[in-house]
Amino acid sequence: MKKNQYYTRGFGLVEVVVASAVLSVSLLGISTFFQATLRASNVTGSAIHGDYLLEEGIEGVKIFRDTNYTSNIFSLSTTTTYYFLWNGTNWERTTAVTLVDGKFERGFTISDVKRDLNNDIATSGTYDPETKLVNVFVSWWSPVVGTTTRSIQTYILNLFGN
Repeated sequence: MKKNQYYTRGFGLVEVVVASAVLSVSLLGISTFFQATLRASNVTGSAIHGDYLLEEGIEGVKIFRDTNYTSNIFSLSTTTTYYFLWNGTNWERTTAVTLVDGKFERGFTISDVKRDLNNDIATSGTYDPETKLVNVFVSWWSPVVGTTTRSIQTYILNLFGN
């Protein structure tokens, strides 16, 4: 009987080592899962923020149109990228790159619109000075996915004849 007692004393130590290893591997797996979930959450949050900035950009262009189509939309170059600048009271446009929240680059371009014989928008035809195609874009960098760019297009009309 003394022989069995001698061999069972080390058995408890082996159980502790195996249990510690299983616990360590389990905690490592849970930690890795939570890190991946946090990264995915940050990517999704940035995408949602970018989408809201796109929507706000379209609204900013509409404000430019409503204020004065001729000077704020019609007179813009079709080869220049413009950026939004909030001066604390009103939207302004600039050609200098501006960042929103230190992360998001948001801007817009203007393109001419042509109409065919049926007065429909077409790739060729007669130039329509009362209509412009606006492309608003937002881009940002993330260490998880790199640079992401999203854009949205809409037509702007000289709605108020100004």
